[in-house]
Amino acid sequence: MEKGYFFTGFPGFICNQLIREVWKKNNYQGHVFALILPGMADKAEIERKKILSELGLSDSSFTIIEGDITRSELLNNPEEVVNLKEKITHVFHLAAIYDLAVPRDIAYKVNVYGTANVNEWIRGLPNVKRYIYFSTAYVVGVREGTLYETELIRPARFKNHYEETKFEAEVLVEGIKKDVPVTIIRPGIVKGHSHTGETIKFDGPYFIMNFLERLKFLPIIPRLGKGEAFVNLVPVDYIIQATAYLSFLEKAAGKTYHLTDPRPYRASELYEIIMQELLNKQPKGSIPLTLGKWFLSIKPIRKYLGVEKEALDYFTWKGNFDNTQAQNDLKDSGIICPDFREGIKPMASFYLRQKDNPSYHINIL
Repeated sequence: MEKGYFFTGFPGFICNQLIREVWKKNNYQGHVFALILPGMADKAEIERKKILSELGLSDSSFTIIEGDITRSELLNNPEEVVNLKEKITHVFHLAAIYDLAVPRDIAYKVNVYGTANVNEWIRGLPNVKRYIYFSTAYVVGVREGTLYETELIRPARFKNHYEETKFEAEVLVEGIKKDVPVTIIRPGIVKGHSHTGETIKFDGPYFIMNFLERLKFLPIIPRLGKGEAFVNLVPVDYIIQATAYLSFLEKAAGKTYHLTDPRPYRASELYEIIMQELLNKQPKGSIPLTLGKWFLSIKPIRKYLGVEKEALDYFTWKGNFDNTQAQNDLKDSGIICPDFREGIKPMASFYLRQKDNPSYHINIL
């Protein structure tokens, strides 16, 4: 039977890169079905043609389907449901709201209820061989210390609604493991490609770049707090390669993986590395993080600096992701997480080329 790969989250950056890697992993065999929101049709079609052209595949091997994961029927055309059911062997669920400042109701609608709908739809697929769900390592909320892939423990609280709703969604996915072969992917904070620097939005570590770029006119730029916490950043190419490999690894069924950096840097180290590459400067002095948070609570200031105030929580949170399971199962693949320092030049170069392009910057609320 021909493999049928069903993706949510297209034409998002991680999704479109994963489609390419899944096809490569399977010797360009199989059919891709990508679920898109109707409003994304034009953008999705451009990306579809780009992928087919790059890989030299026929137009008939990639089908775009309109629908919405927040609706229980999922697909807009009921006839497509009947046609698809027998064809799909692998489901990759990436669609979600990835925003630290997302309002709770929107996050629940997409991340939780949307995942519940996808789960229910998958139960009706007779030939599904694997369900790959994209979660986040930060489902741990405020829990600290060593955090394991084998755990899914409800924390005392979450740092934001993004974390909260991804936790609730992962609970739902755990609930169908008895019926469907599931692999859960928990990435760290995703940054651009380790070799090209390519990304499609400046969030996560790029908030530091925004901050430094806006304040580069100052003769002295201070540190933000002590920066003792480790910040787990992973390049998108590692996430893509590891996910594509684990998605077809037999022993990965039923497992959860931390796709995190086994050797992360402290926040203070990242700040210095980025500042040196971006501005050729080193930080001098420091301001308390509480003062930084107060400044970012003022909307005009955080919009000018291009930084979400929620991002500062990750500069003080002291958790360490154990990724033994991922490292063990990736051992024979040759796939390893590149060191952050090795990818800083292309990361900074890409940022500097696109820093004035509004399409890369998220809307700071």
